[in-house]
Amino acid sequence: MGFAGTDALDGTRVVADLREGPSALSPAAARSVAATLLADGRFSEPYCEWLPTWYELALIAPVRYGEWRLRRVAGAVAEAASVTVTAPRFSRPRDVTVDGEPALARVSGFGERFLLADALLHLEWFEHVAAADGIEVPTALVERTRAESLSYYGGDRERLSEPVRRFQRLLFADDAWVRRVDEDYGLDSSLFGLWERILRAERERLAPA
Repeated sequence: MGFAGTDALDGTRVVADLREGPSALSPAAARSVAATLLADGRFSEPYCEWLPTWYELALIAPVRYGEWRLRRVAGAVAEAASVTVTAPRFSRPRDVTVDGEPALARVSGFGERFLLADALLHLEWFEHVAAADGIEVPTALVERTRAESLSYYGGDRERLSEPVRRFQRLLFADDAWVRRVDEDYGLDSSLFGLWERILRAERERLAPA
């Protein structure tokens, strides 16, 4: 998207330093890592609320355990570098209206709810993590993306404007991350496979014709 500040941190160097231990990270790198871990930990429980009840009930326990583990690691990273970081607050259905109606009024089924949740919460995740990385994401673009995406995935908007479509296509690229996690940890998870297929299909659908 051409955002300013994308070269503020060397991702390869951050990964290498982190392998040596939290104390090897610079304050800026530690802030980035800790903020990302906190965002990852906080992300899943609100996400579950956007999906069918059976999904939320099945995952809520492991999701909360995962957040607890990530908070501990984030705390250790921040403490080693003497930096302060906070977790983002992600939107829940009760916080949102879409075209003047309750957030989930016009969506049905797992797939539609999944896409609506990802379009909104991944945008919020990215805004938080980008700020910690020193990446300047225009506020106007974030607000426009939020408004258009809510109406498109959960309301009556027929298409996304070009900058929003491009931004969302890049955000939906986390299908690659899902696949790597599944493969690297040897999970062979049918749920991860479902996530990957939905995300990949939407990313491809948003690609230029």
